[in-house]
Amino acid sequence: MDEDKRNFEDENEEENFADLLERSLAGIKPLEPGQQVEATVLQIGEQWVFLDVGQKGEGVLDARELLDEEDRPTVAEGDRIKVFFLSRSGGELRFTTRLGSGTAGAAQIEEAWRSGIPVEGRLEKEIKGGFEVRLAGGVRAFCPFSQLGLRREDETETLVGQSRSFKVIQFGEQGRNLVVSHRTILEEERARQRENLRETLQEGMVVKGTVTSLRDFGAFVDIGGLEGLLPISEISYGRIENIEDVLHVGQELELAVKKLDWEAERFSFSLRDTLADPWSKVGTLYTEGSTHTGTIARLANFGAFVTLEEGIDGLIHISKLGAGRRINHPREVLEVGQQLLVTIEQVDREQRRISLAPAAAGAESAAPKQYVEKPTGGSMGTLGDMLKAKLEKKGKKRK
Repeated sequence: MDEDKRNFEDENEEENFADLLERSLAGIKPLEPGQQVEATVLQIGEQWVFLDVGQKGEGVLDARELLDEEDRPTVAEGDRIKVFFLSRSGGELRFTTRLGSGTAGAAQIEEAWRSGIPVEGRLEKEIKGGFEVRLAGGVRAFCPFSQLGLRREDETETLVGQSRSFKVIQFGEQGRNLVVSHRTILEEERARQRENLRETLQEGMVVKGTVTSLRDFGAFVDIGGLEGLLPISEISYGRIENIEDVLHVGQELELAVKKLDWEAERFSFSLRDTLADPWSKVGTLYTEGSTHTGTIARLANFGAFVTLEEGIDGLIHISKLGAGRRINHPREVLEVGQQLLVTIEQVDREQRRISLAPAAAGAESAAPKQYVEKPTGGSMGTLGDMLKAKLEKKGKKRK
């Protein structure tokens, strides 16, 4: 009696499991040819790789697609891989990672075109407007320059002989007129990256990016999935006159995300926010009454801006530049690039402003002394020394 009861319970459990499995699969939409899915590698055989794709039926993939140059598997059981659905035959689902080496002919290329499955191709030679591409099975196609990448590549001669994945975007004359695109694949991957970023990226995060182009107002940086602006004011704490002096295309940077506006498609970054703030020294090294060696950075009608170090500038008002006489413009006694001993008169930490005055004769800099190459035509010392030299020079000319 007990044995009959156990058999009945076992049968019931099997039926319940079967019902649960059937119900779990009932809501799954059937795959469309060309649809990309993520699959789990269940078993690797000599000819076929068996996959779990969350569908009724077993997924199979030609094992040759997952071999390296030495015919060794590039995946292991339990790995997750992305595959494209080809067809269903009975309970078997056929997949591919791409149409690659093999005997693929016009029929398979047409299937790839209809289904959006990538095909492997080799850039054979540069022709008018693009490249001749040899696809699997020796089929020839054309890839316009505009479809080779997200941006135009200048040194096209170095691309000959390279292999890439392509999407067939035009299939005509029964396969005799083929146009392929590598850019389409990159754009699809970029769109997936962008969706991931939209879920995870936040303002203030530090990310890695690559400089894609330079403008007078800043640099455009690609962080993989989206491109944003690095304004010239966000590159450094110091003043930058020419952006090409500090950045170049292809340069990799670590940046802070400054602003994310997904609706307006505007994104901005800051390099400055990842750097130590030089103003942290103001109040310790740079104190009121201390004397320092600075460099004349800019001359204006109302005075001269002096750089104490990158990111820390001060102003000498024109009224303090005459050494006892009235001048109309600071250029009468100073030159950009000239070094000068200055004394800090006042510090406004909130406004980040430093008022300076020429140091008195005999004063010494509070900063460690370093060898600095003397700018051509410039001088170093107190303003009185420089003004005296200029007046003596004018007197000699009159004689």
